[in-house]
Amino acid sequence: MSQNPDKPHSSEEKSSGLEDGQEESLDNPDQSIRKRIRQSSPGSHRDDTPKSSPPRPVSIEELMETAKGVTNMALAHEIVINGDFQIKPAELPEHSLEKKVREIVHKAFWDCLEAQLKEDPPTYDHAIKLLGEIKENLLSFLLPGHTRLRSQITEVLDLDLIKQEAENGALDISKLVEFVIGMMGTLCAPARDEEIKKLKDINEIVPLFRAIFSVLDLMKMDMANFAVSSIRPKLMQQSAEYERKKFQEFLEKQPNSLDLVTEWLQEAADDLAKMRCKMLPPHCSDGASGGASTLCSTAVQNQAYLKLLKWDHVNRPFPETVLMDQARFQEIQLELEQLLLTGTVLLVTFSAAGSALVDVPGFAEKIKTIVKVLLAGMHLPSFHLKESLATVGEKVCAEVNSCLSQHGFTPFSAQKETALKGQIQAAANPDNAICKLIDSRIQKFLENYLASSHQKSFPAVPGGLGPIQRELEEIAVKYVRLVNYNKMVFSPYYDAVLAKILSKEESQPVGKSEES
Repeated sequence: MSQNPDKPHSSEEKSSGLEDGQEESLDNPDQSIRKRIRQSSPGSHRDDTPKSSPPRPVSIEELMETAKGVTNMALAHEIVINGDFQIKPAELPEHSLEKKVREIVHKAFWDCLEAQLKEDPPTYDHAIKLLGEIKENLLSFLLPGHTRLRSQITEVLDLDLIKQEAENGALDISKLVEFVIGMMGTLCAPARDEEIKKLKDINEIVPLFRAIFSVLDLMKMDMANFAVSSIRPKLMQQSAEYERKKFQEFLEKQPNSLDLVTEWLQEAADDLAKMRCKMLPPHCSDGASGGASTLCSTAVQNQAYLKLLKWDHVNRPFPETVLMDQARFQEIQLELEQLLLTGTVLLVTFSAAGSALVDVPGFAEKIKTIVKVLLAGMHLPSFHLKESLATVGEKVCAEVNSCLSQHGFTPFSAQKETALKGQIQAAANPDNAICKLIDSRIQKFLENYLASSHQKSFPAVPGGLGPIQRELEEIAVKYVRLVNYNKMVFSPYYDAVLAKILSKEESQPVGKSEES
């Protein structure tokens, strides 16, 4: 189908990514995870945290300049990372003073316009000003190649000519508004066709002007979002360098802005040193070899990123270099916590049912749906996990018995049902052996994927995770994409910090490294 060469390309509205505060329902359990993302409370640094330099007095101008730089960096980061990023019209809080003032001012303006048009003869001062604003808006939607449309708008909405017509009583304002609506229909995105159609049904001039400006505001949002989607590929190429530059500017004004990063990487190095020490033969633990001699910067960084998936967001501040992605890391953390319980329920269910249900089509998906719906609010403070898992056990047993009967197998006995329900309910215990096993295998899969993130294929999924493989791989893709971009931006800072940490650890014996 041929396209009108004078009609600019526009993209349809998409729903925004993160939606804070939206109410969850059982029909939409995924949104509960997004809602429960909480900002970490500001915490004090540990007393033993090394300070790069003592804090210095900062002027208001410096603070404002720094805040502006951080805001710009955060906006560029959001555009690059969030594929669903869109600019949305600002909505003032209900009953707020600002909203009331705006409504009063707008009402006064439209009442004045209506009074002028009802005069005999009508006064068109306000109406002509509005037509001038509409003309500017329409021209702003045009691309350089839309010469014919530009000429039409300039010719029909010639304000000098309109003023002369008004002075001589020859102005046909309805004809001008009809042209405006037609031009808006030519320039708008397909998603706005319905709004344009509604404009044609409004007969009174003042309500029509109000509606026109309302639709023009929507078209501005569409154009802005179209521009964002257009610059995203170029921005992605330059954003890493831009963010690094902005962070460096921030670091120069606040020299201690890597304290939390240093602490985070130090803990990761200590964790790796301890794990490798445990794997050494007993005769090597006497301090004969360096504690971190086998550690490399990449391994420590990967361990540090894995620690973000177990972070206490309420009581511990997030490292500075990953702060802009805290909500995303927390979302992944909450998804993994729910997936852990799903994997545990599936494992104990298949173990109890034996081979009878392993190959039954759709059975695992039904169990996943049960778990996802009933644990949708598991991160709410008022959520009772043990009680919810008891309900999960009831539903799972009913589904298992139904499926066994349909395929000619003997349903569970009362004793076997009780045992399965008990195993499912026991998953509420943080020390549950099956949960810890599933969790360690999930962490191992993510660790392997991080280590081989340059490869296109996934690493082998550990045993027992087969039923949740698809969900795990989807989370892993989001996680590794986030990690790789963060490395791209901040790797020079990580390398500098780790060079000091690893050189210090290499000079310590194994036993002392572990004790520290």
